[in-house]
Amino acid sequence: MGNLISISDNTTLIGADPPATVRAPEIEAGVGCDFDSYLLVPDNSLDDRITTAKARLRNDVVILGHHYQRDEVVKFADFRGDSLKLSYQAAEAQGSYIVFCGVHFMAESADILRRPHQMVILPDLNAGCSMADMADIGQVEACWDELSSLVDPAKIIPVTYMNSTAAIKAFTGEQGGSICTSSNAAAVMKWAFERGEKVLFLPDEHLGRNTGYRMGISLERMIVWDPYQEFGGNTPEAIRDARIILWKGYCSVHQRFTLRQVERIRREHPGIRVIVHPECRFEVAQAADEIGSTEGIIKAITASPAGTEWAVGTEIHLVNRLGKEFRDRNVISLDPSVCVCTTMFRITPQHLLWALENLGEGHVVNRISVDERTRHYARVALDRMLSLR
Repeated sequence: MGNLISISDNTTLIGADPPATVRAPEIEAGVGCDFDSYLLVPDNSLDDRITTAKARLRNDVVILGHHYQRDEVVKFADFRGDSLKLSYQAAEAQGSYIVFCGVHFMAESADILRRPHQMVILPDLNAGCSMADMADIGQVEACWDELSSLVDPAKIIPVTYMNSTAAIKAFTGEQGGSICTSSNAAAVMKWAFERGEKVLFLPDEHLGRNTGYRMGISLERMIVWDPYQEFGGNTPEAIRDARIILWKGYCSVHQRFTLRQVERIRREHPGIRVIVHPECRFEVAQAADEIGSTEGIIKAITASPAGTEWAVGTEIHLVNRLGKEFRDRNVISLDPSVCVCTTMFRITPQHLLWALENLGEGHVVNRISVDERTRHYARVALDRMLSLR
């Protein structure tokens, strides 16, 4: 598997080995209005122009918005959800153009699941994911080789979090593994243990540890693999004894939450319920009243009675949105300093308008295209997850 290759200013091909020449015939480098001119669009006209541009495209476009996206963008989404929910909706979308207001790995996943006539557009190519970037395909393949020198690779099942590159998803599919999300990590890990003795969990160590522990696997049987050290910084004996091998990676947002914050919030708000995302550190997850995926957090607060107080350990846009929606409940962030997903925040109304108006003029900008080999094996891994739905 190769690296990300830029084939034009407005199109990227993921996972191809050079030389790559794949290009939709209607896309040409440099076509379309330059984005810089959209920085000057007055704020008071953005909503009207986005609404008009979307209406002009009618059913040809579907806009997907992740829960962590800023309010002024996500309000235009046809579908809103977490990575699992949006994966289903990307696969079922009818429009020819999928405009994904999320981050790079999400747009890749949509391209993997899309129909042949569809194209996926990411309004800003700089909207990446630091966690996904922590698992480089070369490092993962080297890890697999080292593990295989100590353990029969047929006994190791890779389980890869949705927050990963297409290349890592493809590696997972090729090696007999499955993708998971924070919603179904336990179900996927159970599936993996029915097929092997060990799980290589990529790329978020916290989700893997929290999930494994709740399944009854002791911390001693879970080791961390540091890709910058020989054998991941572990002894051969520790690797042979481990049940879960956790890749050393994390979410920059959820890593911020601490046990001290949980203790502080309980002192200041007696009786408050603490709910955190499973990407949080182990000690934070253990101290919380509940652990929930993005959708799980929404469901828990939605189902709670009026007057309930919640301290939420996840991205601030979702927390604030829940606070506005349920004014009869007190919903606050666990982190008083605020925790924004800065890469998700890169997508602005101006980026969305730029993408839509260019489509209206017949120009596709910022297309995300995964090469066929990578797409095939990544789809294998995603389909294994989707079959557990």
